[in-house]
Amino acid sequence: MQTLPPIGCHGRGAQASSLTNPVSHQEAPITEQMRLVKEAGVFDFFDRQPLPQEAPEFVQGASQYALPVWTGTWSYQLGRDDGALDRNAKAAKEVGMRMHNMMLFKQHADGRLLTDEEVAGFYLRAYEIWQAQGIEISAEVHVNMWSEDFRRIAPVARAVQSRGIPFNFTLDYSHIIFKIGNAGEQAVSGIRDDVETGRLVLDPFEPGNLCEEWLSMGIVRWLQVRGVAPNGPRNLWSKVDPAIPNPGVIDDHPRAGEYGRGILYPFSRPRPGEWHSEWFAYKLELAKEVVRKVLLSHRKNADSGLSFITTEMINLPDYGDGARFSLIGHNAEIARYVRRIWSEQHAPEFPI
Repeated sequence: MQTLPPIGCHGRGAQASSLTNPVSHQEAPITEQMRLVKEAGVFDFFDRQPLPQEAPEFVQGASQYALPVWTGTWSYQLGRDDGALDRNAKAAKEVGMRMHNMMLFKQHADGRLLTDEEVAGFYLRAYEIWQAQGIEISAEVHVNMWSEDFRRIAPVARAVQSRGIPFNFTLDYSHIIFKIGNAGEQAVSGIRDDVETGRLVLDPFEPGNLCEEWLSMGIVRWLQVRGVAPNGPRNLWSKVDPAIPNPGVIDDHPRAGEYGRGILYPFSRPRPGEWHSEWFAYKLELAKEVVRKVLLSHRKNADSGLSFITTEMINLPDYGDGARFSLIGHNAEIARYVRRIWSEQHAPEFPI
């Protein structure tokens, strides 16, 4: 029988924010982040990629709080970060990491868009480097990256698999859900016509949707869960500031002064003053349905490769920056929801 994969919390979500202490770019030391994650009482591990010089602090915190560092994420750009894969792999091994999530920008450093062949080639090089350290890799669906055009994921996966190498996929469906009903965001992905004609189905409740397609391919190894709403409101409490580093983008200058994209929605009803927009519980149902689908697929398939689950309520402008609810608290709520759904699906009366 399948077991529930371990659940981790991203370090960017380890903030005890509140009405008087809003979510901020300014982060606590790694050991303090680990303390908050541990004391939440619902997490099995800490999710964050250390810089080489940070590895000792990660090791110290993992030992102090009995909280292993099993996963971590980094963004890469071809032509700019040629040595980063090797540096990150060595630091990851030092802290005991098991899987590394890669976000590859859609543009090469020279400005041109990457081809599917270049993306597959990057994955294959990364696989060799990280395998040498005994660590698996995974590729994520994410805005600003090659995978923001969701149609590219299956062809790249097949190109990697044709070389005899497994294609591991990190499913963060929030990057799909927030584009549902948002023609402008669909245009950014280049998918608007395909969505309007029904050739591409984003809604996880509809037949033939992307979530089911990727699960059927057997490539989903890591599930990332974030509260998100279809056509969710922009982050009215955070504007893009190019002076503040943002690892998820190459260049913020075209967006300077704009409100953050709406890729986060509170996972439970915020109290007065904690959130900038109206909140409706039903808008979370798409995100919850993805959790249900992934967990049920894992339960039903003996060969399921799902290995890790992480919660992703984080502090960047396109997400939770400026929010006045507890960021670590909402991450913990997601973890409790995942555990509850798993338990319900394993009840004797639950149909398979």
